[in-house]
Amino acid sequence: MAVWIQAQQLQGDALHQMQSLYGQHFPIEVRHYLSQWIEGQPWDGIDLENPQEEIKAKRLLDSLIQELQKKAEHQVGEDGFLLKIKLGHYASQLKSTYDRCPLELVRCIKHILYTEQRLVREATNSSSPVGSLMDSMSQKYHQINQAFEELRILTQDTENDLRKLQHNQEYFIIQYQESLRIQAQLSSLATLPPADRQLREPSLLSKRATVEAWLTREANTLQKYRLGLAEKHQKTLALLRKQQTVILDDELIQWKRRQQLAGNGGPPEGGLDILQSWCEKLAETIWQNRQQIRRAEHLRQQLPIPGPIEELLTELNSTITDIISALVTSTFIIEKQPPQVLKTQTKFAATVRLLVGGKLNVHMNPPQVKATIISEQQAKALLKNENTRNDSSGEILNNNCVMEYHQTTGTLSAHFRNMSLKRIRRSDRRGAESVTEEKFTILFESQFSVGGNELVFQVKTLSLPVVVIVHGSQDNNATATVLWDNAFAEPGRVPFIVPDKVLWPQLCEALNMKYKAEVQSNRGLSEENLVFLAQKAFSSSSVNPEDYRNMTMTWSQFNRESLPGRNFTFWQWFDGVMELTKKHLKPHWNDGAILGFVNKQQAQDMLMSKPNGTFLLRFSDSEIGGITIAWVAENPNKAGERMVWNLMPYTTKDFSIRSLADRISDLNHLLFLYPDRPKDEVFSKYYTPPLCNLYSKNNFMYIALNVRVYVLVFK
Repeated sequence: MAVWIQAQQLQGDALHQMQSLYGQHFPIEVRHYLSQWIEGQPWDGIDLENPQEEIKAKRLLDSLIQELQKKAEHQVGEDGFLLKIKLGHYASQLKSTYDRCPLELVRCIKHILYTEQRLVREATNSSSPVGSLMDSMSQKYHQINQAFEELRILTQDTENDLRKLQHNQEYFIIQYQESLRIQAQLSSLATLPPADRQLREPSLLSKRATVEAWLTREANTLQKYRLGLAEKHQKTLALLRKQQTVILDDELIQWKRRQQLAGNGGPPEGGLDILQSWCEKLAETIWQNRQQIRRAEHLRQQLPIPGPIEELLTELNSTITDIISALVTSTFIIEKQPPQVLKTQTKFAATVRLLVGGKLNVHMNPPQVKATIISEQQAKALLKNENTRNDSSGEILNNNCVMEYHQTTGTLSAHFRNMSLKRIRRSDRRGAESVTEEKFTILFESQFSVGGNELVFQVKTLSLPVVVIVHGSQDNNATATVLWDNAFAEPGRVPFIVPDKVLWPQLCEALNMKYKAEVQSNRGLSEENLVFLAQKAFSSSSVNPEDYRNMTMTWSQFNRESLPGRNFTFWQWFDGVMELTKKHLKPHWNDGAILGFVNKQQAQDMLMSKPNGTFLLRFSDSEIGGITIAWVAENPNKAGERMVWNLMPYTTKDFSIRSLADRISDLNHLLFLYPDRPKDEVFSKYYTPPLCNLYSKNNFMYIALNVRVYVLVFK
């Protein structure tokens, strides 16, 4: 069902949230009348951080305006006349708003669609038969929203108490002034004749006694009000701390962990809209309470009354400052990480964002963010608050960027689009560590002022670890370092410590995640595939998966030590398989035509029970990034005997000349793909048509040479 149809069925707060997405920047009528067209456009295919994508965005803007104009032209009748004028006006308005910045239109619509989908999803979950129980995520969100409602009520309550206190104090001051006036009158009696003094003095003394008694009682009452208000603020701040811990230490940390796993091919970390809305609610509530505490302090200074309130207010002010400091520094995050394998002299990008920037009006004085590359040791010193003397481990070009506020989405972010690592300074390596095991990080730092320079915060955030390379040949070993770190890093670790060994099932999970992402396939590694990998990793012959459950693999086994009898490591072999499959074998892997993870002996055992001409495809044991064809046929040297043949492995170089499907087509003795599928049934859709060898160039027709594969067998 279309999102817009479902969105129109939202109720209550969800409906209000949906309606608040629209305004002059994008009228709700445009969403309504072009709902099908809007949901059918490739908004997600546009990279908002790439200025070159502006051409695509402009095309979408022009198409949107054309669709609106077409919709307007088709309106007839009295009601249609008014709608025609309205839609025409919106077409002009959108063109005027976004013509010079079409990427902002894309950003706006992506934000709208994402939020609508989230609201619909949440509403669907809560109204489904199992919704009454609510899944754990919905339950957690419900608890967070309940806590915000409790904070809102507490904050409103203290606001009311503060106003009452202010009113009572103002009346107290008026009465105090009255007591001073009476005292002045009593003092002036000394200048009067005794008879006049005796006549007026008793009345004034009585008045003074009454007022002073009232002032004493009221001073005690004011002190109780002040203490009661302070205690309520203590309760509010305790709940604020608890809520902030849930959002920053649980939800935000989990988002960062998902972001790290996404670097290994895990599912996308998800948008930040929900987190930002929570952080903004925190910021609003914290700021309201801070202002209340400051007003309470002002009232105390205006009318000092001896007691513990001065110490209490100092403590509250210190606590609320700590809370807002933690919020601002923790919500300065990296929305789009720099590449974790970073090649020198190569352009790269990153995006940082302040989740509370809009609510705290940080954008009114746009801060500048600076990016610096630092070593693992420098990162450790930084987190210990040791003086690093602004050291860096290299030079990044275009490393300064001003944060921009996007009105339509309410986000404050800095987009580093053209950074380049000019040079790197490496540290002394430990033991067997190679350059592709050395980890760096990009440090982003800035300074924010909040409340009109009332509070100034120095903020810093570190990227995920990056491995710096100077040549493409280092890429696979650098990727191994990144994979291991992303998979096995623990939250809150000292930079960038990871376990030296992990359980085999943990590594299998990481390898499967990486494989599916690299090959872009839903077909991951089967249990049989993982057993094959375990046999290779541990030089074992066991085919029982349970035998490997409790086995551990060290980093050295993974990518330092060569496999027995080979000149490459386990990871280098596995990475070669991924690269070959990604570039040349993806459709065949997805079709299930490639068994791949089968050794020579297994292939022989499988094929010998099949008819002649049966073949299978397996990854080469002896060559990185190679695949071989094994088939069963007669032994030409011994009549009546059959044997399994293996072709020399094909590599990327071979497939750049002729595809796997065409090579299989060329080999007439290959008849059935294991176990019994006719080869043409599996591969014919990938054969190159015969006429494809005719092509045109510079107005001349050329005939490409046909390349065919033959297998020669010598007796």
